[in-house]
Amino acid sequence: MQGLDDVSVFVKVVQAGSFSQAARQLAMPNTTVSAKVAALEKRLGVTLIQRTTRKLNITEAGEAYFRRCVVALEELQAAETEVTSSQAAPQGILRVTAPVDAGHTLLPSIVRTYLKNYPTMEVDLVITNRVVDLVAESVDIAMRAGELEDSTMVGKKFVSANMSFWASPSFVKKYGVPTHPKELHQYEIIRFSEASFSKLTLINGKERFTYAPKGRLSTDDLSVLKAFTLQGDGIGLLPNYLCDDELSRGKIVPVLPEWHFAAGSFSLVYPAQKFASPKVHAFIKVATEFGKNCTRR
Repeated sequence: MQGLDDVSVFVKVVQAGSFSQAARQLAMPNTTVSAKVAALEKRLGVTLIQRTTRKLNITEAGEAYFRRCVVALEELQAAETEVTSSQAAPQGILRVTAPVDAGHTLLPSIVRTYLKNYPTMEVDLVITNRVVDLVAESVDIAMRAGELEDSTMVGKKFVSANMSFWASPSFVKKYGVPTHPKELHQYEIIRFSEASFSKLTLINGKERFTYAPKGRLSTDDLSVLKAFTLQGDGIGLLPNYLCDDELSRGKIVPVLPEWHFAAGSFSLVYPAQKFASPKVHAFIKVATEFGKNCTRR
């Protein structure tokens, strides 16, 4: 088969939705990307993409050819990955995406361990609350909250997002602590302002308690909420994994430790394929071990 490189560039252009975006993802000049697609069209004797100044239009022939090429390239990638999966250590660049909160809290420890364990690896982080198209944007793996909805992806849960109440030692010394969630209204609560947190179902074994947080201070950023909690400004509802380090250093203490709010879990998500690459497998291994070591309550 001739012009395999031209084919892969054509597929990337369609996936990216534009020549310029494909050029950025492939680290190629725009002129090179355009020339490769033009060479492919000349060899095939058909127009695959109709170019306009505003929009990229895929022809009927282009659509049919794209569908076949995607399958063929995936098979080639699977074959290459299968052959290289026996490598002693992963190599290259791992592109990881995560939402902002997870990028500030979960990801740094995992990435530090990953780079320490695999010194030949490089990591490129894409921290955004936008849902990244892993295939179109050439991202290897994503950290996402909640249930996996895309059937073309593989998801592996690695840490629970259980949340508990926390306070600084100075706050506890000055104000004491509640003995039951029904007493929380007597204390200054630092609220997480997302709509889904306006009413919470707190769990203690088989016991349930519905709680609507009230407080003068609210934020949509867990890192900010944690900072105010550490400063002694109130009791904060925080993910347990976010408090492990400060708990071990005595800078934060659990409040109502028997109670928690089940906020779901985080998963590692990557495109479905026959063989996940060694670098992805290695990252999943590190993240899973991190999840096991997180505080469980």
